[in-house]
Amino acid sequence: MTPSPVVELNRAVAVGMAEGPAAGLALVEALAGEPALKRYHLLPGVRGDLLAKLGRHREAAEAFESAVALTQNARERALMQERAGKERAAG
Repeated sequence: MTPSPVVELNRAVAVGMAEGPAAGLALVEALAGEPALKRYHLLPGVRGDLLAKLGRHREAAEAFESAVALTQNARERALMQERAGKERAAG
């Protein structure tokens, strides 16, 4: 597999599952400045999911809202809006 920012994001998801959301979030945060992921909606989407698992609801909602702004896919946008709403309500 060729290393890339998207592969690293996928690795962060796997680490989050295997070692816990804090470990996955640390990897996602390290990718935040990656130019190739600047407009990639799944970066804030993954971040939001990990933050939600950590109980950081306000931050999770903000991350999901960032994902909404970046995606052009109506279904993904609706999913991210739903997740943002749930996190806002939980926070």
